[in-house]
Amino acid sequence: MTKKTATIAIHNGLNEDTQFGCVVPPIYLSSTYNFPEFNQPREHDYSRRGNPTRDMVQKALAELEGGVGAVVTSSGMSAIHLICTVFLQPGDVIIAPHDCYGGSYRLFNSQQERGAYRVIFVDQNDESALQKALAQQPKIVFIETPSNPLLRITDIEKISELAHQVGALVVADNTFMSPVLQKPLALGADIIVHSCTKYLNGHSDIVAGVVICQCRKQLEDLSWWANNIGVTSGAFDSYLLLRGIRTLVPRIRLQQENAQILVDYLQTQSLVEKIYYPALKNHAGHNIAKKQQQGFGAMLSFELKGTEQVIKTFLSHLTLFTLAESLGGVETLICHPATMTHAGMSEEARKTAGISASLLRISVGIEDSQDLINDLQIAFDAATKR
Repeated sequence: MTKKTATIAIHNGLNEDTQFGCVVPPIYLSSTYNFPEFNQPREHDYSRRGNPTRDMVQKALAELEGGVGAVVTSSGMSAIHLICTVFLQPGDVIIAPHDCYGGSYRLFNSQQERGAYRVIFVDQNDESALQKALAQQPKIVFIETPSNPLLRITDIEKISELAHQVGALVVADNTFMSPVLQKPLALGADIIVHSCTKYLNGHSDIVAGVVICQCRKQLEDLSWWANNIGVTSGAFDSYLLLRGIRTLVPRIRLQQENAQILVDYLQTQSLVEKIYYPALKNHAGHNIAKKQQQGFGAMLSFELKGTEQVIKTFLSHLTLFTLAESLGGVETLICHPATMTHAGMSEEARKTAGISASLLRISVGIEDSQDLINDLQIAFDAATKR
């Protein structure tokens, strides 16, 4: 029977306990496992290499994304680093978005500086610039769509076709959308990466990442190296991730509904210079998003008119919008990318990416939407009086 996303999310790991008949699977906290006899290891021998709890969440994530398997790691950044460790050698080229998440930018740039590989940051919607970069025979083309924090949309199917023509692997960061709203493997990507810290877990209480493949040999290589360099996730984080995934679909649906309501409200505010949200028809990637996504998600950004003091006043009057990094949790967060998530980029790099000092990013939660609007209104009123 072919199961839908919501069913897969709910039933991951349920009713698999044969000892006591537990509906919810237990947490396997043991770090080591005995050998029944000399030189006869069990399926698991040491939890860095394999753990029953991690096995369950890896199976669930692979099924949700349509892959053959997954490797759950200690963070989203360790997942990206794992991919680069396996598939890149010194001198190899990776193409990355010029406006990608600040942590990804910092990793790629710092690894290039120490000679691990070469990186070309490029606007992947600029066909001329992209073709010039592809002429460098990259080993990996890294896609982040929608981008963080400007919600730019990249055509996954088109980029995958172009990348495959030059023999490159396509790695898609699907953190913003989750498998509920976007399936990059079905659109031509080879590998998917997530920061599981975000929507997949949904409760801001773990840090984890995942790499999902549709090639078994690549999965074997990634699994071997994940054990070798020690970036696999622990049992308790794996359990919390497994638990969080069960509510993924209803969380995403309500967060997305709230996001659209907030966007409608923000369009009425005189202090809002520009809104970045793919559902808007004037968004440059609107039509591509409609084609490859099953919704527009719950992330949005906007430019606030005025000085730095206006921004400070606005943020200081918010009570339901927590000023914090990260995203995807049930609580609404607001972030100032230039001084927070993208502070690791140089000012010049942020300018090239279009990340201004007046940009604010919101991760919309599942609170009552009218309460969120009322909270924003108080902040806008205070900022207007500045």
